[in-house]
Amino acid sequence: MNRAEKAALQLQAVAVLRMLKETRTYEELSEVTGLPAGDLNRYVNGHVLPGAERAREVVEGIGREALADELRARVSFDDEGYVDNSAVVFDQSFLDLVAPVAANSFGFERPDVVLTAATDGITTGAAMASYFDARLAYAKKSKETAVEEFIESRQRLASGIELTYYLPAGALSAGDSVLIVDDLIRSGETQELLLDIAHRAEARVAGVFALIAVGDRGLSRARELTDAPVGALSAFE
Repeated sequence: MNRAEKAALQLQAVAVLRMLKETRTYEELSEVTGLPAGDLNRYVNGHVLPGAERAREVVEGIGREALADELRARVSFDDEGYVDNSAVVFDQSFLDLVAPVAANSFGFERPDVVLTAATDGITTGAAMASYFDARLAYAKKSKETAVEEFIESRQRLASGIELTYYLPAGALSAGDSVLIVDDLIRSGETQELLLDIAHRAEARVAGVFALIAVGDRGLSRARELTDAPVGALSAFE
């Protein structure tokens, strides 16, 4: 780890601790993290940065669990099973915390492009792209009027409905490393279409990530389609 990477990790840890401190006393935060309250006070108030190993523990362990808990608290389901995650996907500061935690927890390599689906996946994709300093590309269910060439992926769903996604051909190049990102994975159908787009572009998949997994069907389906890391921050039955 070079000096820049170490500093970035330390600052990410401080950001996670500050998020946790918003709803906790230092004593409560100490119970959650296992770190001394005095040290936490100094980290949160910017008097000192945590060491590299402690910062990694906060980001990869404590941070992942804490953000998963926060995510579960913000998501609701109606009687028909529809997911309301607007309190998550509209909060860019929260998503900016998710990006480094996800990257470190699942071991995603730095991609050239973060690929997602319009529209709910865009804010999560933007946070991941910003963290990795990568390009952001998003596929849509309709063609852009001024674009002449598209990469197209089509699938007939079990319901008989045909789902098609279009990505401007210039958004991906052969050999690009691509991280597939979405806000939600349930059946895995959207992720399968995005993976197919990456394949058609002759790009290399660096991983598949979703904020929320409803059941394990979608994650299992994605794992069958790629050898790259696949993960979700929080899971619901």
